[in-house]
Amino acid sequence: MPHVLLIEDDASVRDGMELVLRRHGYGVETAATGEQALALLAGERGARVELAVLDLMLPGMDGFEVCRRIRARAPKLPVIMLTARGDDRDIVTGLEAGADDYVVKPVTAPVLEARIRAALRRAEPYPRQGPEGRGPDADRTDHAGLVIDRAGLTVTKHGAALALPPTELRVLLELSASPGRVLTRDQLLASVWDHTFLGDSRLVDAAVGRLRAKIEDVPARPRYVQTVRGFGYRFGPL
Repeated sequence: MPHVLLIEDDASVRDGMELVLRRHGYGVETAATGEQALALLAGERGARVELAVLDLMLPGMDGFEVCRRIRARAPKLPVIMLTARGDDRDIVTGLEAGADDYVVKPVTAPVLEARIRAALRRAEPYPRQGPEGRGPDADRTDHAGLVIDRAGLTVTKHGAALALPPTELRVLLELSASPGRVLTRDQLLASVWDHTFLGDSRLVDAAVGRLRAKIEDVPARPRYVQTVRGFGYRFGPL
């Protein structure tokens, strides 16, 4: 049974969402503030949390800072942020802080549950490429010092391990599966986020930006993940 950490200061909203999630078979931990959430994640109860649903408008420490601290402590924990206003600036800032996805309140139970299921799927092992039995290095490729191990789901750069959250790792794996091929934002939304409706290119652009910050020497002049204006992204390296 997947365990979700629900971080929401409005008691009525929190109780309603908790009830919905429990009815769908999720275990739920709750926190009314960012401070409570971070303390919970640092304790024994935090060990079983597999996903966080985070309201941006929290008392005290706001959701943006909470997301940054979650990313620093648990880089592989999926985070879905809740925003009441749907303000573009808030959404972009939240995604840049490390959120994997977002929903605008008020959110219906089917939409929230679908986004949670999709986020949990992104955290699952990536499917192996090609036939089995091809040798120990068949899924390990070296791209000018950036080594991607598709079987072990690890990425290193010049021998140093990179901690990539599931969404960023999936974007890299999708792009690097066919070097030189351009993938549109819609293709990446469908394959990485499983969004076949209500697609939002900001999810893709923010994830690519975070990925570049980790894998590129100079993110503003990327070697590995290049923008093809008007189309999408392709994997190099140049």
